[in-house]
Amino acid sequence: MQKLIWGLAAATMMLAAPAHAVEVGKTMETEAEPAAVWAAVGDFCGIGEWHPAVTRCEQSEEGGKTRRTLTLGDGATLVEELVSRDDAAMTYTYRIIEGPLPVENYKSTITVTAAGKGSTISWNGTFDAKGATDAEAGEVVGGIYDAGLQGIAEKAGM
Repeated sequence: MQKLIWGLAAATMMLAAPAHAVEVGKTMETEAEPAAVWAAVGDFCGIGEWHPAVTRCEQSEEGGKTRRTLTLGDGATLVEELVSRDDAAMTYTYRIIEGPLPVENYKSTITVTAAGKGSTISWNGTFDAKGATDAEAGEVVGGIYDAGLQGIAEKAGM
């Protein structure tokens, strides 16, 4: 009987364990100075200037929070909200409010740091897959980050 109770307790604990969020992180080294890279990426709505998938960015305020609505090449839109920003540390964090991506509870940070005479650009996110496997959602987000990092490097004069 005691084995049965311990078995049920263990099974209950496994079912109650929180799901682990998917984590995706990409970095790129550039020869551009950090200030030049931050000038390209630091403007929250500047993503329309450097990400190839974004055709338009409209910034707004809602409930005291800064939001951006991104229009993609296929006409789909994403609404993202700025969570935090630190110009001195050259970093900002945002979350997706709504959009067509196979994710929910998405939160992401872009950071620029000095690396020798150049810079490192890091883009890291966590999320739960929605309507896709973790691997599929991770591939989608990873592709977005890769294209964006390349766009930032080009905008910064690489």
